[in-house]
Amino acid sequence: MSAIPFVREFDFEYGRCDQMSPRIRRVIAPNPGSFTFTGTGVFIIGTGEVAVLDPGPALPEHEAALDAALEGERVSHVLVTHHHLDHSPLAHTLAQKHDCKVYGRMPRVTEPEGGEVRMEAGDDLGFQPDVQIEDGAVFEGPDWTLTALHTPGHTSNHVCYALRQENAMFSGDHVMGWSTSVVSPPDGSMSDYLAQLKRVHAMKFATIWPTHGPQITEPDPFLEAYIAHRENREAQVLAQLQNGRETIKDMVAVMYADVDKRLHPAAAHSVLAHMIHLVEQGKAVCEGAPGLDTRYTLA
Repeated sequence: MSAIPFVREFDFEYGRCDQMSPRIRRVIAPNPGSFTFTGTGVFIIGTGEVAVLDPGPALPEHEAALDAALEGERVSHVLVTHHHLDHSPLAHTLAQKHDCKVYGRMPRVTEPEGGEVRMEAGDDLGFQPDVQIEDGAVFEGPDWTLTALHTPGHTSNHVCYALRQENAMFSGDHVMGWSTSVVSPPDGSMSDYLAQLKRVHAMKFATIWPTHGPQITEPDPFLEAYIAHRENREAQVLAQLQNGRETIKDMVAVMYADVDKRLHPAAAHSVLAHMIHLVEQGKAVCEGAPGLDTRYTLA
C-alpha cells in the first residue's frame, strides 16, 4: 500500500486574506490545534456577491479579519460543512451582518461512545441552519455555482461543496491534506465514510480545498491512498481478531504503538468505527451492541 501523500507546507498568515484562485479567497483563523492543524480556513467564493464557507470560530480577531476581507461585498450565502466548533459558530453572526441565511444540515446530537471527551474540536450544540439542504442542492452567484454533496462519515450531517467553474471541491473535514479524518461513532460512520470517499473519487475533481491545511492538487492518487489506508486499517483489525485480541484497547496498543499515546483515545474511536463496519458486513461478531469495551471475535 502506498503511503498517503500528505501536504502540510503552505504559506499563510493569520487574518490575511489570500487569493487562492480566480474565484477563491481564504482567511485562516488563529485556532491551531491537534485536530485543526494550523487553524480553520474560511473560504470566500466569488467576487462582489459571494458565498462564505465554514466561517469558523467566534474569535474577535478572526471576525474582524473576515469583516475586513468582505468589505464592500455582499454575502449571499453562508454555507457550513458540519457543526463542529471550529467550523460553524460564526455562521449566524456573519449571516446577520449581511442579511442572508445559513445553509447546512441539522446535526444529530449524540453522546460520545463511552462517555469520553470527544476526539474532535467539539460540537457546536447550538448550530441550526436557516435552510436544511439536501444532496445535490445548487447555490449560485454572478461568477460561481456550488453544488452540495451530502458526505456523511466524519459526522452524519457533513456536506462538501463542488465549485463547477473550477472543477474543485471544498471538502471540510471529509478529506484533509495534512491528516486522515476522524470517524468517531455514534455520529461518525465508517460505512458511510468509505462509500462517500469512493463517490468523491469517482467525481474526478481537479482540486480539493480542505478546511484545514493546503489544497490537494492531485486528488486522484491522494484519494486512492486515502481509501487504501482505511481498507488497510480494516485488514489490520481483522488480523488482530485472528491473533486472539478481543478488545479495542488491546488492538490499539499494537496497531498504534508508534503513535503518540495522547492520540490513542481517538485511535480507539477509529477502530470502533471499523469494528462496527465489520459487524455490519458480517465479518465480526460481538455480544450486544458494538462499543469501546465490547469483546469481539471473527464471524
